[in-house]
Amino acid sequence: MNDNSGKKQEKKKKKPLLNIRELTIDDLAPVFHLGEKLFTAELAPNLYRTWDEYEVIAAFQDDPELCLVAEYRKKIVGFILGTTIDKKRSSWKYGYLVWLGVDPNNQAQGIASKLFNQFQDLMIENGVRILLVDTQADNTPAIKFFEKKGFEKPQKHVYLSLNLDSQRYLYKDKNEDD
Repeated sequence: MNDNSGKKQEKKKKKPLLNIRELTIDDLAPVFHLGEKLFTAELAPNLYRTWDEYEVIAAFQDDPELCLVAEYRKKIVGFILGTTIDKKRSSWKYGYLVWLGVDPNNQAQGIASKLFNQFQDLMIENGVRILLVDTQADNTPAIKFFEKKGFEKPQKHVYLSLNLDSQRYLYKDKNEDD
């Protein structure tokens, strides 16, 4: 009789294919390009924050420990960028999830949940008492995701815009006369 049970237990556990880790400087370009693919004017026309390279760079500079990536087979397939907010004369510390994105080819695989769970742990370690997140009012998948994660009482916000093109011309003409 051959007993292979000991050998099976001795085998090393395989490294998981999905790795959630802190963002590094080498990840800035891949995260930026993934965000460009996800946060477009066509997909999010009412997005009041714009996605640009400074979003990733600023998050990395200000709170690198709150910037995570999901890596699958050495490719960035998701990210989460956050920050903390300390208010004057308040003992409460707030966390703010600024951006969360997963490559469309890798969605519905639990990657966003894994990113969020690790991010939430970091917020708790940082003394955060309330975690904030925002999304467009018509982004039903995101709202459902955040509700599953325990967020409550979604509130709608109104963002207004003002096109200054006509005023720019008036301003330019006025200043040329001076």
